[in-house]
Amino acid sequence: MSSPDPPFRTISIIGLGLIGGSIALAVRERWPSTRITGVDRKAVLAHALGGGAIDRSADSAADAADADLIVLAAPVRQNLKLLAEITQRLPAAAIVTDVGSTKRGIVDAAAALACPSFVGGHPIGGAEQGGFGFARPDLFNHRPWIFTPAPSTAPALVDRLFEFAHGVGARPSTMDPTEHDRVMAFLSHLPQLTASALMDVIGSSAGGGALRLAGRGLVDTTRLASSPAETWRDVCATNADAVAEALDQLIARLSELRADLRGGEAVSRVFAEAAKWRAELMSGRD
Repeated sequence: MSSPDPPFRTISIIGLGLIGGSIALAVRERWPSTRITGVDRKAVLAHALGGGAIDRSADSAADAADADLIVLAAPVRQNLKLLAEITQRLPAAAIVTDVGSTKRGIVDAAAALACPSFVGGHPIGGAEQGGFGFARPDLFNHRPWIFTPAPSTAPALVDRLFEFAHGVGARPSTMDPTEHDRVMAFLSHLPQLTASALMDVIGSSAGGGALRLAGRGLVDTTRLASSPAETWRDVCATNADAVAEALDQLIARLSELRADLRGGEAVSRVFAEAAKWRAELMSGRD
C-alpha cells in the first residue's frame, strides 16, 4: 500500500544489486511519487529503467549526490570509496546511509570525512542469489534493519531513516557499530563461510556423481554456498578480527567432536545445546 507522504522525495541508490534493487522496488511500490536515481553498470540500469524501478540513471555516485537520501548499496569496500566521492557534493539536508553487513569501517570513514549526515545501515534481507534480477519489493517485510549512528548523529536523521525502513516493511533498530560487527560475525559471516567450506569439502571428496545421492539435509545446510565470493571477500576483510574469533570457536567445537567420536559424550553435549539454541532461533518466527 502506498503512502501519500514519502519520507524522502528523491532517492539515489548506488548499486542496484539484490539489496539496492529491492529498495528501489519497495520504494516504487510504497511511494510511487518518489523520484529514484540509480547508479550501476549500463546493462543493470537498462533493466531497472525498463522495469520502472528507477526514474533516471547517473554515470557516477557524485552525479547522483543531489538527492534527499543517498543509499550506498555497492560491496563494502567500494562503499568506502563512494562515500568519499559524494561527501563534498551533498545537499545540506541530504542523508546518506549504506546497506553493508560490516559497519565499523564505514562509520569511521564518515567521521574522518566529517560527514555528519551519514548513518550506517544494514537491512537483513539476503537471498540465495544476488543481482537485480532477483530483487523484489517484499524482501524487507518483517525483517530487521539495523542502523549504527555515531554518538554525534542527530536523532532526527535516525528518526527519518526509521520512518523509511518502516515504510518498506522492515523492523528498524539501532546498534553500536562494534557490537554489530561482532554479532554479525556469528549470525551471518560464520554461517556463510561454514556453508561454503562444507560444500567445498563434500564436493571435492564425494564427487559430482555422489552428490546426486544427497538428501534434503545437505541441500538445506549448504544453501548459502551459492553466494558470490566478491561480496564476502569484502565482508571478511572489513571484519577480520570478529570473523576470526567466530571461526576459532567453531573450530574448537569441531575439535571436541573429533576427539570424542567413539565416546559420544561430546556428540551428546553439542547436539543437546544445538537443539536448545535452534528452538530459540525458531521461536516466534513466521
